[in-house]
Amino acid sequence: MHDKKVGIVDYGMGNSKSVANMLRKIGVSSLVTDNPEELKLLSKIVLPGVGSFESAMMKLKERGLDKFLKDKANEKKTAILGICLGMQLLSKGSEEGLSPGLGLIEGKVKKFNFSNLSKDNLKIPHMGWNVVSTNEANNVSIFEKVPQPMRFYFVHSYHFVCSNPDNLLATTYYGYKFASAVVKENIYGVQFHPEKSHKFGMKLLKNFTELSL
Repeated sequence: MHDKKVGIVDYGMGNSKSVANMLRKIGVSSLVTDNPEELKLLSKIVLPGVGSFESAMMKLKERGLDKFLKDKANEKKTAILGICLGMQLLSKGSEEGLSPGLGLIEGKVKKFNFSNLSKDNLKIPHMGWNVVSTNEANNVSIFEKVPQPMRFYFVHSYHFVCSNPDNLLATTYYGYKFASAVVKENIYGVQFHPEKSHKFGMKLLKNFTELSL
């Protein structure tokens, strides 16, 4: 039987405690660990992340977490949520490094490029609150009943480019539209930080913890 706790992958690259604190606020217990054996019985897993794509993949591999996450994703009985860099790690790879990503959702991570736009005032990283618009053609279960208009907190220089439009769950505008949420079956990714997004993030995380697979 799966434990009702949410597993938070703690691999030295992020905001695990902040995610755990937000889950606690919505009445959900969590287990923060880098041990695959401790995570394997959990039906909900959060992969947070802040920093370099290359370093993150190296740290996941050192702990055997890359293989573990791929196996759990393929079981289709575990919901996985990548946050910020954690979302980018779900891809095939990134312009930020040479290491392949987890390859759980088809796509490549690219740096914001405003060279063809008359947008001299746009800074990188994209930082602060911004509006998220869901793709109505897709499954929006993690966004159900999130207060409208949905606003989330972002800090990032790179963004996910989906190879398959079916995986595009939500978009945000910053110079141009980019993927701010992706999905493939039981795998979700959000580019923003729900743990820093107050009532919007609380409802999204609550929806994730209540997903039935």
